[in-house]
Amino acid sequence: METEILGAQAHRPVMVGEALAALAPRPGGVYVDATLGAGGHAEQILLNSGPDGRLFGIDRDAASLARATARLARFGERFVGIHGCFGDIAALLAGRGIGPGQVHGLLADLGVSSMQIDQPARGFSFQYAGPIDMRMDVSTGETALELIERIDESRLVDILREYGEERHARRIAGALKRAAVAGELTDTLSLAEVVLRASPTRERHKHPATRTFQALRIAVNDELRQIHALLSAAPQLLAPGGRLAVISFHSLEDRLVKQHLQRGLAWEPVHRRSLTPDEAELAENPRSRSARLRAASLRPELAAELGSQEARP
Repeated sequence: METEILGAQAHRPVMVGEALAALAPRPGGVYVDATLGAGGHAEQILLNSGPDGRLFGIDRDAASLARATARLARFGERFVGIHGCFGDIAALLAGRGIGPGQVHGLLADLGVSSMQIDQPARGFSFQYAGPIDMRMDVSTGETALELIERIDESRLVDILREYGEERHARRIAGALKRAAVAGELTDTLSLAEVVLRASPTRERHKHPATRTFQALRIAVNDELRQIHALLSAAPQLLAPGGRLAVISFHSLEDRLVKQHLQRGLAWEPVHRRSLTPDEAELAENPRSRSARLRAASLRPELAAELGSQEARP
């Protein structure tokens, strides 16, 4: 998740120093930023892998991709922007001539970006009036409102529980379905108000709609399945000793990353435990407070085994 100061040119990639240290970019390397965003992490990777390191940046948000591509234009052919979902990373890279075992570093900065949150028209925030959309790629798929209207109440309960860890999922789901039928879900503020009225308790410093918005966003964008697909593809894509660095922003993401990195003998941890932003970054960018970085390198012996499997007819 990358923060952009609206109306200015300042971009603040989260935990950029820690991510660079984990990836250890070098000249001649091939790197992938699976969540390009505003291009802040990508810019630093390109600077640190000069003069001939290459970076492929993937983003499902066409507007973010266009903005980052303009920002990184000075790197010429060293940067290649790709529109698509990072869960399709193997196919997206294959289409650009990058196959198994050819990537030296892979970065994923999960979640929704601050740029998306701060655009009311995207519908990610209950702080602004906007359409109940929440799609990262506005060119495809159903909106959050269409999802609420289409699914039955029991499925909505499951989504709020699974993706939002919402204790009052049944009450909130029932209220949302009734509001949808009555035509009361007109914008993000009305959605938040319905959740507020349905919530019997309050959490300190957290709006009652926070978990519902998170759950709907994850469901609309199929985020957890995308993360699973990305992490499953990483061992085949990385070269021996290649690095994977993932920044997550809530427990569902981090749990999934941790499980993948601890599974089998594929990964050698770069750090003994996950890293969090330092005090200086927290003071400068409070939105980074929930960030957590996990990094690992692909064990050379496993990479050799995967390569031999790939070569078999």
